[in-house]
Amino acid sequence: MAEKDDWLKAGKIAGEVLNYAKSIAKPGLKLIDIAKKVDAKIYELGAKPAFPVNLSLNSVAAHYTPNVNDEKVFNDGDMLKIDVGVQVNGAIGDTALTVGGDEELVKASREALNAAIKEAYAGNEVRMVGKVIQETISSFGFAPVKNLSGHGLSEYVIHSGKTIPNYDNGDQTLLQEGDTIAIEPFATDGDGLVIEGALSNIYRLDNVKPVRDMKARKIVKFVEENYKTLPFARRWLEEKFGNVSFALMLLVREGVLHSYPQLKERSNGMVAQSEHSLYIGDKSVVTTKI
Repeated sequence: MAEKDDWLKAGKIAGEVLNYAKSIAKPGLKLIDIAKKVDAKIYELGAKPAFPVNLSLNSVAAHYTPNVNDEKVFNDGDMLKIDVGVQVNGAIGDTALTVGGDEELVKASREALNAAIKEAYAGNEVRMVGKVIQETISSFGFAPVKNLSGHGLSEYVIHSGKTIPNYDNGDQTLLQEGDTIAIEPFATDGDGLVIEGALSNIYRLDNVKPVRDMKARKIVKFVEENYKTLPFARRWLEEKFGNVSFALMLLVREGVLHSYPQLKERSNGMVAQSEHSLYIGDKSVVTTKI
């Protein structure tokens, strides 16, 4: 069972990895090159990925990670969201920032996160966190993405328990001492809603059951042993098993794996993201802040 120290360690490493990712994310780089370096840094610092680093460009708000031979490039003028997840004995640190694009939009998301952290303490209602996020982003002339939210974190589960809204949704659920949560304001110059788009190259094990295909069986065993219930990248499988297209199609069709779609702003608006993980108390600890 993960201890408080595991949550603090996972958060610290996630923060360090995010700062590293920011330092190397320069226009002209392929996303796959950034992703490989982020993966390597997580292991170098003594942890494991809690999910594949999300490298989502422009109007794609979340859930994109590159494949092995991906040619996508972070170009000058692009807005790149970098979302890093780290796990230590199942305890998770989840943190994100945005580089490039409209500086005011990036600032709106970042300042909304700073304001929200001040409201994230034991005994406060989650709607109050959402309220300050909405007010802060609106003060910059932008909109929060209302159908994306922060979330609870639990052992080997990246989205669990409480939902932390990005606007005042009226939810009077109280934050409690010992809660582990991620707060992640998304700010946009668009409508403020995301829709599902193309596949993201990210998967999760949902339901272990017998399958006839040999490669598919090997993949399920590998995922169980290495990622448990946490999301994983197609490229990680390709590095071990080669071409996995048929096996993944089969496993998704049979309900063994869940395939995450990219989440794209409905009106093609630009989207900025900021995120920290917290351990809730009377004085909450921002585990991913270094």
